[in-house]
Amino acid sequence: MKKLMLFSCLSLSLLACKQEKKEDKAPQEISAAVAGKEETKTMQDSIIVMPVEHASFAMQLNDKVFYVDPVGGAEKYSELPQPDLIFVTDIHGDHMSAETLNALTEQDSTLQIVCPQAVKEQLPEHLQSRLQVMNNDEEKTWWGVNVKAIPMYNLREEAKDFHVKGRGNGYLLSANDKKVYISGDTEDIPEMRNLKDIDLAFVCMNLPYTMPVDAAADAVLDFKPKKVYPYHYRGKDGMSDVDHFKNIVTTNNPAIEVEILDWY
Repeated sequence: MKKLMLFSCLSLSLLACKQEKKEDKAPQEISAAVAGKEETKTMQDSIIVMPVEHASFAMQLNDKVFYVDPVGGAEKYSELPQPDLIFVTDIHGDHMSAETLNALTEQDSTLQIVCPQAVKEQLPEHLQSRLQVMNNDEEKTWWGVNVKAIPMYNLREEAKDFHVKGRGNGYLLSANDKKVYISGDTEDIPEMRNLKDIDLAFVCMNLPYTMPVDAAADAVLDFKPKKVYPYHYRGKDGMSDVDHFKNIVTTNNPAIEVEILDWY
């Protein structure tokens, strides 16, 4: 089981969480910058990212913990803080796992799952009361965090059946003047390119299922997030070249920070 290490990115007041093997390093406490009397304010102004694997991660925003696409069994999440809300983007097995969702919700009788209608239709009856359905472009608010469901779909003709428009959701989370975009499985769609003032973006790139590295980089250069995490980059023929993605982005716009976390 991987352990967690937190570090701060001061320029954006973002916190990211690296993962290391248990035998290498024990978890570290959040640095002194968030300790003492300034802790509450700093945490509210920060984003903590905890990658799990591929499309699955946890994030703390506005003092609440959100899980995104938890799959792989509850053990993968045993060292993470308990979630306040779970987001599911799509019906595929690397995004939706009824077994994992059931195990996570067993620990909290009030825990809700935000998902598109297509996910609701595929989850078992005992989870139905947990579900908060959001359709593309719909907005809801939890604990001061505004959530907007962003369309996610394929553009290339040969890939259109993988993700049809209207079935899945990306998500845009906004709180305390911070905006976080989670792409889900998508290509470089207009809805992504037209985003504004994004502080942190999770952008997928894997063939044949989502988009090529060059398309992902071109879209990022269009909507100009302050920071971007490539994620969901394991494809049919191995890993996408995220170093190439980083090189394209930072060469053409050095103001965009690209950080490659430990997803695999």
